[in-house]
Amino acid sequence: MKPARIEHQFDYPYTWDQVAYGDWARTQLQTRLDEWLPTLFGYHLLKLGGLSCELVSEQCNIQHQVCVDQHNPMRNVTATHYALPFIEKSFDACVLAHQLDYSDDPHRLLREVDRVMIDDGCLIISGVNPVSFLGVKKVLRGRHQRLPWGGRMFSPLRVKDWLSVMNYEVVEAHQMGLWPTHRPSARHAWVESSASMVTPALGSIYLIIARKRSYPLKPIKPRWKLKQAVSPLGGVVPNGG
Repeated sequence: MKPARIEHQFDYPYTWDQVAYGDWARTQLQTRLDEWLPTLFGYHLLKLGGLSCELVSEQCNIQHQVCVDQHNPMRNVTATHYALPFIEKSFDACVLAHQLDYSDDPHRLLREVDRVMIDDGCLIISGVNPVSFLGVKKVLRGRHQRLPWGGRMFSPLRVKDWLSVMNYEVVEAHQMGLWPTHRPSARHAWVESSASMVTPALGSIYLIIARKRSYPLKPIKPRWKLKQAVSPLGGVVPNGG
């Protein structure tokens, strides 16, 4: 297994137009998000990265939404992903669309997101599944110079393992989109829905919804009791012993 932290710096995409099959991937992801966003409640929603900024979240009950990126024109805060300009525990939910795939230190990125998340906050992560028809194209000649094949492509199981170490409970996980295409059609949608029921693990795009769990330390009273100290009986000591 390759280490999570590397020295190579990525020029991560800040719009879906920079990614091959970007419109198709965004549509696949948006369809699943439309099911989950209405279930979120709170005061502040963080959309981290340009790809996250371009996802529609108007149906979310959280009204105050902050888009953080360095280049995407839809951002309202300009900052690096490793140093978010927010206090601790300030966001109720966070959308992290394909950001781990272009991070040189994904552990550091997740720790920074965890810092600004409240207890029981919701974290939504998506990425490219390396064991899929889209992921295996990375081995083809010349693909390393194009996105998304120029990214890391961590497996969903590995991302879940990172979340479990950070005390996140995976509420639900999906893998969608078997056949990437530039021109979706009704026939293509029928093939997608039919094949996804047979081979769901081969979906090109994964979506993980996790909750931040905090377990407070509660002192436990000991069951044993201390024995009472033996006290001498009162009496008169005769003179001269």
